[in-house]
Amino acid sequence: MNQHVQSEINRLVHRLKQDQSADGSWNYPFDTGITADAYMIILLKILDMEDTPLIEALVKRIESKQTENGSWKLFQDEKDGNVTVTIEAYYGLLFSGLRNKNHPHMRKAKQFILSKGGIKQAKMLTKMMLTVTGQYQWPRLFPIPLEVVLLPPTFFVSIYDLSVYGRVNMIPLLLLGHKKFQITTPDTPSLKDLFQTREDSSEEQVWEEYRTEEYRSFFSKLQTGVKTLIGYPDYLHSLALDSTKRFMLDRLEPDGTLYNYFGSTFFMIFALLSIGYSKRDPVILKAIAGLKGMACSIEGHTHIQFTTPHVWNTSLISYALQEAGMPFKDKAVKAANQYLLSRQHYMYGDWLIHNPDAIPGGWGFSDLNTMNPDVDDTTASLRALAKQLQAKPDNRDSWQRGVAFTISMQNDDGGFPAFERNNDHKWLQLLPIEGSKYLLTDPSTADLTGRTLEFLGNYTNMKKPEEVSKRAVDWLLEDQKRDGSWYGRWGICFLYGTWSALTGMKAAGQATGHPSIQKALTWLKKIQNEDGGWGESCYSDIKQRYIPLGTSTLTHTAWAVDALISASEKPTAEIEKGIAYLIRAGQQESWTNDYPAGQGMADFLYIHYHSYRYIYPLLALSHYNKKFLET
Repeated sequence: MNQHVQSEINRLVHRLKQDQSADGSWNYPFDTGITADAYMIILLKILDMEDTPLIEALVKRIESKQTENGSWKLFQDEKDGNVTVTIEAYYGLLFSGLRNKNHPHMRKAKQFILSKGGIKQAKMLTKMMLTVTGQYQWPRLFPIPLEVVLLPPTFFVSIYDLSVYGRVNMIPLLLLGHKKFQITTPDTPSLKDLFQTREDSSEEQVWEEYRTEEYRSFFSKLQTGVKTLIGYPDYLHSLALDSTKRFMLDRLEPDGTLYNYFGSTFFMIFALLSIGYSKRDPVILKAIAGLKGMACSIEGHTHIQFTTPHVWNTSLISYALQEAGMPFKDKAVKAANQYLLSRQHYMYGDWLIHNPDAIPGGWGFSDLNTMNPDVDDTTASLRALAKQLQAKPDNRDSWQRGVAFTISMQNDDGGFPAFERNNDHKWLQLLPIEGSKYLLTDPSTADLTGRTLEFLGNYTNMKKPEEVSKRAVDWLLEDQKRDGSWYGRWGICFLYGTWSALTGMKAAGQATGHPSIQKALTWLKKIQNEDGGWGESCYSDIKQRYIPLGTSTLTHTAWAVDALISASEKPTAEIEKGIAYLIRAGQQESWTNDYPAGQGMADFLYIHYHSYRYIYPLLALSHYNKKFLET
């Protein structure tokens, strides 16, 4: 076993070093399906920007993902297909002008959509895109009063109650809804034939989710808040328009995109058009160039990423290489860490509103993210940089700022969020928006809390984190599910959360014999597959309970094995079988290698990280090697 473990470690290290970019980063794709590909076609055609090679490439990518029954899926084991993604693909292909409704594959797509209830079954953000491009009417209960952008964060309701990723998408939509803006071109396709009946296309039917008591209550609360604003209505309205525009423009990243997110930039461009910007305004042209810069190549196809994952990839890979035995002075690690140091934040962002005493020092997810750091990327980058920064006194400032920012982000409940502290307003979960619990709020989660604990326990020697860690452990103990697992917000799903929580609690000094840890270990062993691996379906995210995939994946197996290693004094049968699976499956090609391991929004956006099949097996094998074979 020893020889096979080291051989696989060497193979993975070689592959990662081979794939490193010239600037020291790793640009493995952030694969989010075909949604952004379709939206990019629609955007270019609406703006009269003829980029035939790009549109043709995106059409080929979209078509390559269509299934036999005419649908598109969010994940491979999704039953039948996904009506929202199929509507997006169908619309994008029609908009390209390269496909028409009589094409056999297009007819199959239409039949699938109608069989699932038609176009009105689309998810809310897709409906917004369809409305802006002329396929729906705006709902009568929209817009929310634009003046809500003027309500201060200290008020009982404010736009800053929304999570940063909810807010950055909702602000452009707020302006679009206020203007009831729609834009079409002579080539805009009609989707009227995707309504099953004439009544289905009525405003009442299309937007029936806005007829709930919860939404009416929310709408009334906002109106009440706006009425408290002092000033003349015309002046307040003008001020709100200007504030909305400034909100977007003040958050443009160096590449011209809004917070480096595809979705927010897409809607921002339409929002700017709604207030008089021309299609050739420099701001819009730069934003389009930024979105094109998110393109990557996957198996010969062009894909538009929702964002670029350079910092996340690079921090995880640099850390994994060092765990595999490479010194921080190694050329590849040194280049990676120089890249990471160049991406540490010095700018203040929206996080300051909920964390006013903190100073910048975190890291963001994407290559050109300068003002929207998150706890996950900060601790991941600090892990990668730990040996280098602690070895050189002149780098202490970077280390201290990063650690201080991390600690400052702890929520009052003891857990850790992703982007903003204490920003978990339960009433937002009542809104008729799919996935509102995690789209509109930023609560403490087991994955963020566990990994932050792991970092603090293994990489800091400060006294203060002891109290921080105790509160975080207490939060995890409270958050554990009855079966012994934890739910992970940003990965799939219970395996992700359980791995994060277990490794975090062990790093914080929790005894293996603790009932909570024993319960988690029992759960992990119980769900191991016959082949020695583990596999979890994206349905776990939708159903909010563990759903087995029915087969094993490299990433899920690596998480489970790493968790077991962290809490075991000697290699168990389950660990040995898991390690054997990682070695055996590591060089095999399987559809499971492309299975999403990350989540953005439940039942809407899942992420296949192309780097994970190398990173996490390398970490698990290295930890096995260090703990059981080298001693």
